[in-house]
Amino acid sequence: MMSDKKGHLLEVENLAVSFDTYAGEVQAVRGVGFHLDEGETLAIVGESGSGKSVSMKMVMQLLDMPPARLKSGSVRYKGEEMTTKSDKEMEKYRGREFSMIFQDSMTGLNPTMRIGRQLCEGIIKHQKVSRAQAEKTAIEMLTQVGLPNPAAIYKRYPHTLSGGQRQRVMIAMAISCNPSILFADEPTTALDVTMQAQILKLMRDLQKKTGTAIILVTHDLGVVASMADRISVMYAGQIIEAGTAQQVFYNPSHPYTWGLLGAMPNMIQEVKEELYSIPGTPPDLFAPPRGCAFAARCEYCLEACLKEEPGYYKCSDGHVSKCWLMDERASEVKPPEGVYTRPRKEASV
Repeated sequence: MMSDKKGHLLEVENLAVSFDTYAGEVQAVRGVGFHLDEGETLAIVGESGSGKSVSMKMVMQLLDMPPARLKSGSVRYKGEEMTTKSDKEMEKYRGREFSMIFQDSMTGLNPTMRIGRQLCEGIIKHQKVSRAQAEKTAIEMLTQVGLPNPAAIYKRYPHTLSGGQRQRVMIAMAISCNPSILFADEPTTALDVTMQAQILKLMRDLQKKTGTAIILVTHDLGVVASMADRISVMYAGQIIEAGTAQQVFYNPSHPYTWGLLGAMPNMIQEVKEELYSIPGTPPDLFAPPRGCAFAARCEYCLEACLKEEPGYYKCSDGHVSKCWLMDERASEVKPPEGVYTRPRKEASV
């Protein structure tokens, strides 16, 4: 999927990534494309195994190759191609231009090193400052993310901190060199609801102050609702729907997106009904299906869905869907009960 606008901060086109294993080739990412502009938040959502994290790690060149293999695609940052750069060249970008908040803060931090040393390492490498100046900057970062008594936390080991504190340290580490793009891979995983809200507010506040663009990788649509400007929905290694947050939430067009939205509890309706669930399991990416990857789980499956992969259909300006139901020859289908949408012709864009 390609954007129709030029000059984006980050442009990813036709990205295809496989893993070569003893059992065969796993086609983890299959033709993914998206763009990101300065200061905006793009959410990439989908269930586990859909290829979200693999796509982001390939953009940052963090995958071990082999077993990972880039089959095709282009990653351009400020117009410069990233996929052709060596690991040594990418070191100039990681931490300074791109930063990532990893999914598990406990494994993302080195358990044998104090917090301060881990923070200073990146600051010294990318900002070329003295150890004393790096220590001062590190404590300022810990203060900025709202940690109490940052000078004390600077000297502590990761295992002595709570999950929320470790996640704030990860954010402090990620923003310490003022990156242009922040990749947040499930930043609220394993945190309680109160701590989730604090972490999301922190990320929003930091974005307002620094203008950093954020790519938020998650399966939690509640997180997406409060953060994202645009949403790309991934399934079986492909983006199957993309649009603004308003378009995807209020006028979704792909049955998989309907399923994700239907699985969210509705706190507005007085009558509480059983949550909608998507039947079946994701396809085997050792041998992806011939037609639409979602066909086997879709109650609206057409004959064409089983035979040929659909292209991207334009739903409205900036909103596309990879579904045969959007073809003019298909009968119009309404989403299941419980998915809050507006009729296609009345959608507000």
